[in-house]
Amino acid sequence: MSSGAANTITDELINEISQQLTNNQSVRRKLHKHGRVHIDRQLPFLCLYRRPVERNDQGTEALLLGQASYLETTADPALQDKINELVSHIVKTQSAAFGGFLLIELWAGKESDVTEQPVKPSFHLYAPRQNTPNRVLDSFDNALQKVSLRKQAASVKVSYQDDCSPPSLPALLSTEQMQQYECSYLGLEIKPVYRDPSSGEVLPFAMRIMRHALTQTLKKVCYSFSHHNTYYKPAHYHELGRRAMTKAVKDTDQQLAKVSENFDLLLHVTPVNAHETWLNFQQSNFGQTPEFHYRPRSADPALLKRQLYQAPLEKIEDPTLADFFASKREELDRQITLLNDRNTPQFLHGSIQLFGQIDQSLLDTAKHILAQPSTKQTTTGELLDAEQFAEKARQEVAYYQQADASLAAKVEVRDDITGILVSHGNFLIGSDAHVSETRLAATLNHEIGTHALTYHNGKKQPLQQLYAGVAGYEELQEGLAVLAEYLCGGLTIDRLQLLAGRVLAVDSIIAGADFVETFTMLQQGYGFKPFTSFTITMRVYRGGGYTKDMVYLRGLIDVINYLQTDQELDILYSGKISLEHLPLLHELRWREVLKPIAISPRYLSDKQAQQRLNALKLDPNLAHIMRNI
Repeated sequence: MSSGAANTITDELINEISQQLTNNQSVRRKLHKHGRVHIDRQLPFLCLYRRPVERNDQGTEALLLGQASYLETTADPALQDKINELVSHIVKTQSAAFGGFLLIELWAGKESDVTEQPVKPSFHLYAPRQNTPNRVLDSFDNALQKVSLRKQAASVKVSYQDDCSPPSLPALLSTEQMQQYECSYLGLEIKPVYRDPSSGEVLPFAMRIMRHALTQTLKKVCYSFSHHNTYYKPAHYHELGRRAMTKAVKDTDQQLAKVSENFDLLLHVTPVNAHETWLNFQQSNFGQTPEFHYRPRSADPALLKRQLYQAPLEKIEDPTLADFFASKREELDRQITLLNDRNTPQFLHGSIQLFGQIDQSLLDTAKHILAQPSTKQTTTGELLDAEQFAEKARQEVAYYQQADASLAAKVEVRDDITGILVSHGNFLIGSDAHVSETRLAATLNHEIGTHALTYHNGKKQPLQQLYAGVAGYEELQEGLAVLAEYLCGGLTIDRLQLLAGRVLAVDSIIAGADFVETFTMLQQGYGFKPFTSFTITMRVYRGGGYTKDMVYLRGLIDVINYLQTDQELDILYSGKISLEHLPLLHELRWREVLKPIAISPRYLSDKQAQQRLNALKLDPNLAHIMRNI
């Protein structure tokens, strides 16, 4: 860029930005060809980058874009006066609100510094000789030393000098202005390990790691400064994160949710002739592999993938949200591939990629459960048919609608459904389904009190992924749902053994067993009744090998382990989330992006359920549950 660059930093623009900040309004303005300012709200800091004129500096600006307050501009001498004036007004306005202000400027070191292998991240901190914010500097130093890349820990050097600006660039503020505005200024030179030293091209994986590390580091530094040098005392450094959702975030969220809503993998791998195949299997004396039929695929997998990769994920500045959406896009890609591979040998391999392998610990737990004496009690309650069960389910939905009338869950009895399931927040019941009164409460709490409720709660959140389902959400969903059965007093050893049988069936198909071999193993090896053995096997072999059924038991164990930390259950009902993404949800809470849940499951307010939950927290293990059912 040369002095011919368009000078759009006018006095009018500077005054408008100052007024917006005075009113605690967000600022997001383009300044010139490569410049923009983003200030989420009144905050006591600004992160700044000046793009060099004489050389390419690919990727460096991306390191600060995750901040709630940043200025990306140019080193063009023709614009420096106006840039200095803009910075001066921002610092003056924000400092007046907080009694202090921190200005952090970052820049890249020379390419020659990244020729050694393996590449080690390196930082050079510059601090003023006078009025040094020592505690903040110590915080900065400590945070940077925790950054690592390719298992190489960062090295950090600290220098003290009068001017902390990048080499050959003028100071942004005079010494008098710094004192007048109670402004501290720190410089950060970064070894450009995020790009190829020969070509200058950005290395995407290294960039992702560095962006995430620097985003969190800078927030921690600003948190330290806020506590030691301003009136503002945030409770957590995440409070200093971005609250406003940019257009790229909204568009990506909407696009991924749209793709997710355009198909339902579970429905597409659910046989539509389950009853007929059971009768034929009986007639063959359990010796002929059933032939399952499926509903027509309602979407073209190729078109779904085209839509999937139209999401503008690369434009998202917040690295935390970028990683969040990237994991969901990868999961949707795998699900769409499964849709395409239905009834082929590739389906099983794709399912394993989606849900993972069975580890030995889970397999041992399943076998231990199956070794316990089964009650095999004849149900004493009435056996409800599909229509009677649907009426009970509608009453359950009506109960929740008293808390939130916008709950739109529908209850449908359908001929093309086997058993029961929740799809897109609606409760679908197969026309031949039956449920005993003794299992009624457990089933309703599992399906409506967990699956339908988390879909609804997710609908109330600003991110649509929270109802569509974040990457890997099934495990926590099913774990919570089984926990709900226990808390309402409806979980039995027979039910746990059913879940354990599903784990063994998944292990069997992964090991190469065919349908009849797995059925026989369940019936003769573990004493399951023929129809139960058939149902377990059908669920696992449908579509070509759908291994999701192992996540029920694995998810329950994960939830029990979560209770060991004595954390709240409430946040787990914010939507269809995973334990892996809990740190993000906690961060979004601090950033005031995540809203409180709309409806809490009724069993969490039940006195007996609370007693069971509190006892489980004191003794959080599966053995406790098995002793108390």
